[in-house]
Amino acid sequence: MLAGCGHQPQAGAVGHASAHASASPVPPPVAWTGLAAIDPCALLSPQDRSTAGVSVLGKPKDIAGARACDWTVPGTFGVTVTLSATDGLADLEVAKKTATRTKVGAHPALQVVDKKAADGTCAVLLGVGDAASVQIDVSNSGFSDTPLACRRAGTVAALVEPKLP
Repeated sequence: MLAGCGHQPQAGAVGHASAHASASPVPPPVAWTGLAAIDPCALLSPQDRSTAGVSVLGKPKDIAGARACDWTVPGTFGVTVTLSATDGLADLEVAKKTATRTKVGAHPALQVVDKKAADGTCAVLLGVGDAASVQIDVSNSGFSDTPLACRRAGTVAALVEPKLP
């Protein structure tokens, strides 16, 4: 019996050592903080959707190789959230006359709206580090009321921003 008891602490010691060995590979994935792990459709929870006036579930999309999610509220407006893991704010082609620098939470941002066109569309682009961004596009049905589109884009940006790296 004593021999059996003597072996148990050794087995525990071996198990403890292997726990340390298996824990060492964990930090590299945790250290990765890019957009790759984020599902764009998960960025708006049911409560977020209610706050933003979105009564429908999002549909995954691919926009020019970037992962996106689209919420279309029939007869009212649509929101698309696009994640770019390769383009920071400085890399995006935005007409200077339509962009206004701002900040949403801790992230630098651009509000993009063509006030002259008055087409009921507005976008908020959030910088995520130097080489990634999240774009929130809002289009009102009937392509009217651009200020409302910008308020909606701002609301969605404020809901999405805390979930970004």
